[in-house]
Amino acid sequence: MTRIALVTLLVDDYDEAIRFYTEALGFRLAEDTARPDGSRWVVVEPAARAHGTALLLARAEGESQRARVGDQTGGRVGFFLHTDDFARDHARMLAAGVTFLEEPRHEPYGSVAVFQDLSGNRWDLLQPAE
Repeated sequence: MTRIALVTLLVDDYDEAIRFYTEALGFRLAEDTARPDGSRWVVVEPAARAHGTALLLARAEGESQRARVGDQTGGRVGFFLHTDDFARDHARMLAAGVTFLEEPRHEPYGSVAVFQDLSGNRWDLLQPAE
């Protein structure tokens, strides 16, 4: 079996990103290891991870990478956070200060609302239809 294990997400600051993903989105910090070059290997994942994909939070280095923080997909939704209880997670995220860019909507494929992370990347919070 193969799977995508990690996706790199460029961030400005490790600790700020860890706080956002663990506190606002409810992820768990899976790893935070200092590296000899001064960088860190920081992995966060949804708390109820079931063989899903985790995020490698990588501090942007250099002008080219810093320019992409918050716009890694050219303004499109690039990340999809599935939930089994949309109302619960939407309310929790709002209370934690997450910025939603639209009101929740109910589509044939499920309940969804676009939100942005601390850097401005667009995400879907999605409860797939049964």
